[in-house]
Amino acid sequence: MTSRTDPAVLILEDGTVVHGTAYGARGARLGEVVFSTGMTGYQETLTDPSYAGQIVVQTAPHIGNTGVNTADMESRRVWVRGYAVREASRTVSNWRSEQSLEDFLAGEDVVGIAGIDTRMITRILREQGSMRGGVFSGDALTRSTEELLAEVRSAPAMAGADFLAEVTIAQPVVLEPEGEVIGTVAALDLGIKGATPRSMLERGLRVHLLPATTTLEELLATEPDALFCSNGPGDPAAADHQVELLRGALDAGLPYFGICLGNQLLGRALGFGTYKLKYGHRGINQPVLDRATGKVEITAHNHGFAVDVPLEGEHTAPHDGGRYGRVVVSHVGLNDDVVEGIRCLDIPAYSVQYHPEAAAGPHDAAYLFDRLAQLVREHRAGSAAGNKES
Repeated sequence: MTSRTDPAVLILEDGTVVHGTAYGARGARLGEVVFSTGMTGYQETLTDPSYAGQIVVQTAPHIGNTGVNTADMESRRVWVRGYAVREASRTVSNWRSEQSLEDFLAGEDVVGIAGIDTRMITRILREQGSMRGGVFSGDALTRSTEELLAEVRSAPAMAGADFLAEVTIAQPVVLEPEGEVIGTVAALDLGIKGATPRSMLERGLRVHLLPATTTLEELLATEPDALFCSNGPGDPAAADHQVELLRGALDAGLPYFGICLGNQLLGRALGFGTYKLKYGHRGINQPVLDRATGKVEITAHNHGFAVDVPLEGEHTAPHDGGRYGRVVVSHVGLNDDVVEGIRCLDIPAYSVQYHPEAAAGPHDAAYLFDRLAQLVREHRAGSAAGNKES
C-alpha cells in the first residue's frame, strides 16, 4: 500500500481549496466534480463508464474496507478521473478481496485525495451545482494554487461533452444465453455495464452488443426483436447520431428499452428536450415512484441530465407532427420530481433514467428486464403471424 503522508489538494472552479493526502496515483486530473451517496458499491461506481470525465466525491465517510476484486468489475477499467474520500480504510477485510482499493486506484492511474471534509464539498455542490475541479498531488504541487485554479477554470465543461467514442466497444460482440433463446436484442453500447447484458442473458435473450457508431443498416442486419440503448457519459444533446438511429429503429417497428442515456435518447427521438441538472443524482439509494403501480422503488442512479417532459397527463410526442403518438411520464424521482421514466402508449417503447441492472443493488426495478423479454416475445409472435398471412 502506498504512503499516506504525501500531500494532495482538491480545487473547485469557485476557488474552494481543500488539502488532504494523496490516495492512489500521483499527478493532476481535471473533471466535473460530483458526489455519490452510495454507502456500498464503490468498485461498481469506479468502473461505471457513465462516470467518464468526472471526479467522484464519496459521501459515505469510510471507503475501501472491503477492498477490490475481479468479479465486481462493471467494465474493463476504471473511468473516473479523480476520487475523493473522507476516511480511506487502512486495512482490507473481506474474503472476496484481491487487493486494496488504494493499490487498485494507483494501478488504474486514478489520482485521488483522502482525509478531506467530503460533507463540506457535497454541501457546496448541492448549493452551487456540480462544477469543474481538479485533484493534484506529486509533481503537480510544484505549481502555485493560482496556477492550478487557472487550469481548472480552463477545462471544458460537461455541457456539450461527448465521450461515446471513448467508452464504446470497437467491434460487435454476440452473447448467447445458456438455455433456450427466446429472442434477440440489439444493444447499443454507449458505456454499458456488465450487469446489463447479464440481465438479458438470464431471461433467454441473445444480445448483439454494438458500437455507438452502428448504422441503421448494420443494426437491422442483426435481425433483432428489440433495440436497447445503454447508460453512458456526457451530454445527450451531443448524441445526434444515436437519436437518428433510434428513430430509424422505431420507424422499423422495433420495440425499445433504454436506460439512463438511453432514456434521454428516447426523449430526444420523440421530440422532447433535455437539460442539465444542478448537481445530478448519483448513488444506490434514490427513491422513485412507479406511477402505474404506486410502488416506491429504491434505485441506483448516475445521471447529470434529464428529459424535459411535463409530469402530468398524456402528451403527443412533438417530433414530426406526432408520428410516435402519445407519451406519459412513467416514473418520477421523489427527491426533486425529476422525470425518471417515460412510456409510449402507441408504440412499444419505454425507458428509465435510473439503473435497474445495478450490480451493487438495489434490485427493486429488475422487472423492467422482464418487460423487455415480454416485448420480444410479442414482437416475434407478431412477426410469425405476419409471415403466415403473407
